[in-house]
Amino acid sequence: MKIYAPWEKAFRRIATPFEHFIHAQTTTGLMLVFMTVLALILANSPLAQSYLDFFHLNIDFNVGSWVLSHSLHHWINDGLMAVFFFIIGLEIKREITAGELSNLKVAILPIVAAIGGMVFPAMIYLYINGSGEGANGWGIPMATDIAFAISALVLLGKRVPTALVTFLVALAIVDDLGAVLVIALFYTETINMVPLGLAATMFLVMIALNRFGIHAILPYCIVGLLLWFFMLESGVHATIAGVLAALTIPSTPKRAPQTFAKDTMNLIKDYESYPVEENHEMHENQKAILLNIQDKINAVGTPSARLEHGLHLPVALIIIPLFALANAGIAVDFGSIGTTFLEPVSLGIVAGLVLGKVIGIFGLSWLAIKLKIAQLPKGSTMSQIFGVSFLGGIGFTMSIFVADLAFISSPELIFQAKVGILCASLFAGLFGFFWLKYIAKKVS
Repeated sequence: MKIYAPWEKAFRRIATPFEHFIHAQTTTGLMLVFMTVLALILANSPLAQSYLDFFHLNIDFNVGSWVLSHSLHHWINDGLMAVFFFIIGLEIKREITAGELSNLKVAILPIVAAIGGMVFPAMIYLYINGSGEGANGWGIPMATDIAFAISALVLLGKRVPTALVTFLVALAIVDDLGAVLVIALFYTETINMVPLGLAATMFLVMIALNRFGIHAILPYCIVGLLLWFFMLESGVHATIAGVLAALTIPSTPKRAPQTFAKDTMNLIKDYESYPVEENHEMHENQKAILLNIQDKINAVGTPSARLEHGLHLPVALIIIPLFALANAGIAVDFGSIGTTFLEPVSLGIVAGLVLGKVIGIFGLSWLAIKLKIAQLPKGSTMSQIFGVSFLGGIGFTMSIFVADLAFISSPELIFQAKVGILCASLFAGLFGFFWLKYIAKKVS
């Protein structure tokens, strides 16, 4: 079965982990577009009530007298999205240990740009909503949707240099880290200390597994599931468990890579030394050799890399699209859409995601380069950074997620927030794309 979409044939060749990452984000972006449109159609069709009722169905887990009961919407946002945050945690760890963020000279520009892209949107939002009931939504315009933003750059092909894609990825990873911290520190209403203490214990157990050199994935899955449950019961948003669990997964190989090639070549020679059977069946020893080679491949790889590679497509094709389908469906009254758009919450989000992101990302990047603190990505121009700063204004997934936390008891404010997110993300994405395609000049 072919798992790669036809528009991504380039990824059928041997690809680096970074290219696999870009492939997964592109797939996610395209699925997000489809599911967002589908959600909007369902929410504004005769099936609207059935659409709402479906995601409010209760799903229960019972063990004796103990019951864990939540709506399907809740399971998606607190359960499946923990896997999405787990992937974010793995990406953050990879970028810090071996990626663009591991070299401070290279990392300084996306770090500065990401900080600006978080601070200025929040400040603009608070300026508009500071004294109103929507003030708690200041974290909504801080986020960048990495899948949509990267998809736009990939569609531009050779019009943008590879270094610019790398810059956006690093920026979005720092942005994700900021969003995780904001959710953990500012969008937790009540904390139950006993479950939180048990969650901390599970986190320490996972660290101990790492320190004792345990590379099998199953123990981490079992303890990570308990970490998620105790975090859910503590009042701290359960998705934070995904990030914490990711930080404990070993990112060093069990076996030194230097000996892999030599050992494998010896095994292949042994494999070829057996004659071909008349029925074309492999010799039993050949089967054992193949298993041995597979073990060596697993030993030279890392659990974090295997998990990141294995989970990217399920997250891209199932979890994020389900989140979009469950959360992007808003009933639009076109007669009052203009009024809703001008509500402080919607206006603050639009101004934050569009104006705030451009000021923060482009403005601080320009300042850092002028002060010689950082340098432009290789082969790129300031005009291209300007276009990328608009792509940074595509908030969508994380913005909707934060909106649900910020206005959990106010469906009206959630509606206003989603209108602002969709409008801002659409404008920022289209403007950034067309700017990079038709206006931004390439380095000659």
